[in-house]
Amino acid sequence: MLGIGGSLRAGSQSERALHIALQGAEEAGARAHAITGSDLVLPFYDSGIPDRTPEALRLIEAIRQADGLIIVSPGYHGALSGLIKNALDYVEDLRPDARPYLDGRGVGLVAVAYGWQAAVTTLDQLRTITHALRGWPTPLGGSVNTAEVKFDEAGGASDEKIVTTLRLIGRHVVEFARGR
Repeated sequence: MLGIGGSLRAGSQSERALHIALQGAEEAGARAHAITGSDLVLPFYDSGIPDRTPEALRLIEAIRQADGLIIVSPGYHGALSGLIKNALDYVEDLRPDARPYLDGRGVGLVAVAYGWQAAVTTLDQLRTITHALRGWPTPLGGSVNTAEVKFDEAGGASDEKIVTTLRLIGRHVVEFARGR
C-alpha cells in the first residue's frame, strides 16, 4: 500500500490524515509506506524528457509496485495542490507497463482544506484524475474541513468520526486489492 500526500510543511494536516488512512490499511493487513512532502518535490513532469531524477524514479517504482494507493491532497483555492498534481502526472510513465497507469488498483482519496467548498471540490478532482488514470476510487472518499477538525501529533483528530472514516478508506483499498 502506498500513500501519497501532504504538503511541503512537515506534519501538515493532510499528511496526518494520510497516516491515519494508512493505519486503517495496516489494520487490514497491508504493509504501507508513504511518500510525502519534500519527497514529492520533483521537476515539473514533462513526457518529452525521458530522464528522471532519483526521487521521481522512486515515486514511479513505488506506484508500479503498489497494489493500492491512498492519495491525500490539501485543497488550495478549491483545487488539489500542485505538489500532488505533479506527482500524479508522473503516473504517465507507467503507460507502457503491462498494468498501465493505475489500472486494477484501488485508490482511496481524501481532500483536506480549510472549508467545505475546497475540500469537496478537491475530492472531486482527485476522483476525476483517478478515473482518467484507470484507477478504482473507493466508494467512500474523505472531505475534511480543518476549520472544524484538527489532527493531532498522536495520530488522532478532534472528531473521532473523521478518524473512523479515514481508517475505513484505508481498509477499503486493502479489501479491493485482495478481491483483485
